[in-house]
Amino acid sequence: MITHAYRTVDVPVSGGDLRVGVWDPIGAEGPVPTVLAIHGVTSSHLAWPFLVEQLPGVRVIAPDLRGRGASNAIEGPAGMTAHATDMIAVLDDFELDAVPVIGHSMGGFVAVVLAHLHPQRVRRLVLIDGGLPLDVPDGVEPEQLVSIILGPTAERLSKRWNDVPEYVEGFWRNHPAFRDDWSEELEQYVAYDLVPDGELLRPATSYQTTVEDTIDLNLGTALTEAVAAIAHPTLFVTVPRGLQNEAPGLYPPAHRERLLANHPEVAHRHLDGLNHYTVVMSERGARQLAPLVQSAIAAVGA
Repeated sequence: MITHAYRTVDVPVSGGDLRVGVWDPIGAEGPVPTVLAIHGVTSSHLAWPFLVEQLPGVRVIAPDLRGRGASNAIEGPAGMTAHATDMIAVLDDFELDAVPVIGHSMGGFVAVVLAHLHPQRVRRLVLIDGGLPLDVPDGVEPEQLVSIILGPTAERLSKRWNDVPEYVEGFWRNHPAFRDDWSEELEQYVAYDLVPDGELLRPATSYQTTVEDTIDLNLGTALTEAVAAIAHPTLFVTVPRGLQNEAPGLYPPAHRERLLANHPEVAHRHLDGLNHYTVVMSERGARQLAPLVQSAIAAVGA
């Protein structure tokens, strides 16, 4: 059953146009609740169709962050503050005063900074395996952060491919995170990720932007200040496995418990049986996640 009509909009921001995916609910009557969904560090707005399908009656607005997807040509610096500013441009373009914000992975960090810098534009936060500080070893050099945190995901950005099938089979089809969850939606997500580079194709995500963002969210001040001042109702969602389906995930139990002890204002849910990708990019992950998002929307309505 098709629950939404999909379209895209280009929103002017500093340095270019931000591509925004919009899923409008079909057959909805009266005021339609809207959520802003922010994807991860090397992802795109096409990470969200799995969750959208589980949210009938809800409009989902999801941008390609600068340096990613169809927003990859935007000029100018990145960083959490720049992304938060772009999100305000999106809300303004859609004439939205304040919405619940969902952030996955780096999108969670963007969401926290957005709520801190523009508190009147955010109703609630749902942070999915991101948004609170990662357990980064002390003394790590900035240039090492990307490989430590992202590993093969970062290496992919420097490779070139002859065509979409080679990209699918050469990297994604046997990716340990998706081995048991491959789908047509993932095929579309992967194809969307490629852009021309001479006679070859490359991932749309800018490696340089990824480096800037990774350094900023781990060593910059924007996130530190935002996390210290969390004031919105916030749900932090974690999963047991990481980007390569390894255990532990991005938030090992001991680190996670320290974070929650330091932030008693943040509610927490742990979703078993999922990894960093499949929590949003699989049907089974979306089924577990959707009730949490629906509860956030209902709380705003109440």
